[in-house]
Amino acid sequence: MSHERFMAMALTLGRRGLGRTWPNPSVGCVLVKDGIIVGRGWTADGGRPHAEPQALAQAGFLARGATAYVTLEPCAHVGQTPPCAQALIDAGVAHVVAALGDHDHRVDGRGFDMLRAAGIAVTTGVLADQAALDHRGFFSRIDQGRPLVTLKLANSFDGRIATASGDSQWITDAPARRRVHLMRATHDAVLIGAGTARDDDPSLTIRDLGIDRQPVRVVVSRLLDIPMTGKLAQTAQDVPLWLCHGPQASAELKSAWRGIGAELIECRTTSHAIDVTSLLAELGTRGLTRVFCEGGGTLAASLLGADMVDDLIGFTAGVVIGAEGRASIGAMGLDRLAMAPRFRLAETYPIGPDVMHLWRRS
Repeated sequence: MSHERFMAMALTLGRRGLGRTWPNPSVGCVLVKDGIIVGRGWTADGGRPHAEPQALAQAGFLARGATAYVTLEPCAHVGQTPPCAQALIDAGVAHVVAALGDHDHRVDGRGFDMLRAAGIAVTTGVLADQAALDHRGFFSRIDQGRPLVTLKLANSFDGRIATASGDSQWITDAPARRRVHLMRATHDAVLIGAGTARDDDPSLTIRDLGIDRQPVRVVVSRLLDIPMTGKLAQTAQDVPLWLCHGPQASAELKSAWRGIGAELIECRTTSHAIDVTSLLAELGTRGLTRVFCEGGGTLAASLLGADMVDDLIGFTAGVVIGAEGRASIGAMGLDRLAMAPRFRLAETYPIGPDVMHLWRRS
């Protein structure tokens, strides 16, 4: 097999950990000797152990003289575990093929330098474009101090999320809703605004997929004025719940939410709203790399207006609600079309009776 085919396998392994390894990247590793795979691994939940030592443990003595395919440069710093670059050296690996270098200042070429200094051949750039997509969240946190943001919208054909009375269940059909649960699973956190929390009383958990690890639920509520009797409050002891509020939130409400298990994060406010730049910086500081925003319209407009949306995912149903229905995006104050954020179409396909389309920032 070619380098590309083995690296494609490593990338597939690494994707298994998306949403489960933050603050670390989700890396895949495949060990090959004489054309036969002798070990494989991917970053474990919570980021430890890394992919390379797991693949090496599986390979045992067969790792000596093997080629290691890794989706990101092996780490070179001593953290909770020894450096992966040193583990590869100690195992006697002959060749390391990597998709990308690591942007983390603790690594940033040092892993490759360690390998070369030990006499190990190093090849880089194999399927780099695909790996860059997989590691965008990690790189965003390292380079920009904020997580990757995916904004999901489930709309009628004319861009509405509910009728004027608020009736919204369900615009899209069961296959689309199931896909949303799968998307939650590949992100570290699910993000909504206070209006969505009040109107929909969501649980924001992954259900009916046999997945045991839940994303962090993040709710943006400047005044913490969301129901303490809803599903989010009822499950705060069992599934992480982070409430992002402004300095105006009352001490009584903050104490009450902490008392039932929520983590409170104070953010800057502008014009009586949470500053989304401050919000995402706070989430990045806490290690989140991939955030899945499910609305509502005001929060979506704020993220788009601040140019903080990296991926835009739409589920469009063949139903028409009309102008009196609730728009999926709040007011953005645009006078000219040239000011509107634009995205490029990455893929589109039918899902049940609906259509899913993925757009990435231009």
